[in-house]
Amino acid sequence: MPPVFAHGALRLYLLALLESGPKHGYELIKALKDRFGGTYSPSAGTIYPRLGKLEEEGLVATESAGRRTNYHITAAGRAELDRRRDELAGVEDGISASVRRLADGLRNDIRSNMRGIRADLAATAEAARSAAGTAEFRVPGGRIPADGVRPLKDAELMLQEFRDDLRTELRRHARNRPLDPVTLETMRTVLEQARLAIRNTLTS
Repeated sequence: MPPVFAHGALRLYLLALLESGPKHGYELIKALKDRFGGTYSPSAGTIYPRLGKLEEEGLVATESAGRRTNYHITAAGRAELDRRRDELAGVEDGISASVRRLADGLRNDIRSNMRGIRADLAATAEAARSAAGTAEFRVPGGRIPADGVRPLKDAELMLQEFRDDLRTELRRHARNRPLDPVTLETMRTVLEQARLAIRNTLTS
């Protein structure tokens, strides 16, 4: 991933994050990671020197909170932030563009992987059809070969288990933090590609 912030832009963005209230270093790192959908997580060695420089310049101040040090923006920091609002808007645009680029890359990788999965599914389905018997059961909407009744039930159970497991994971994730745009877009792409792969296998 190319550099996210131009020279001095990260310091400006740290001021913007502190505008909403005091934060300690880990909270700032987490806020940046969340903003980038987990695709960028600055190290402590990146964040703390910049916070120290902001403190030297009088743009932030510190206060002890137990074993942690909280940083809060000063009046001079707010004035600096107000003076550079246009520049901050450009930083935000750059972040959004970075997230979109990552989502596009993920979609391309997923599509490539799904092509291989579709081929494997098609080969498996063809082998199963070749090995299936000719006996049939009457069911609403048509006939199902005798050897196909059990696999159909297994497939339906598989889909139900997948749905239930994924719903559980989503709710567990939501208790900690909301879904970020990259995760949501990745899920949408994976599910759509899986649906198309299964449909193509069934109709081939």
